[in-house]
Amino acid sequence: MRSEKHKGYTLWGHAILQQKESSQRERYAASGTITLDNKVVEASGVLGEFGTEDEAELAGLRWARAWVDSFN
Repeated sequence: MRSEKHKGYTLWGHAILQQKESSQRERYAASGTITLDNKVVEASGVLGEFGTEDEAELAGLRWARAWVDSFN
C-alpha cells in the first residue's frame, strides 16, 4: 500500500495479490481509497490487474488523484 497527500486528502493505492496457479506469474489487482481527516471519502472497485505490486499501487493513486481533481 502506498499513500500520498493531494489537495488536503490522503490518497491510498492498493495492490492485492491475485490467487494463481503454480504455472502463472503473479498478478496484482489495483484499487484506490481517498480519506479526509481519517474518514473514507471514496473507494474504487478493482481498477484492473497489473504485473507488479508497484504498478497496481500507482494505478490506485492515479485513480484517486483524478477523483479528487474532478471535484476540486
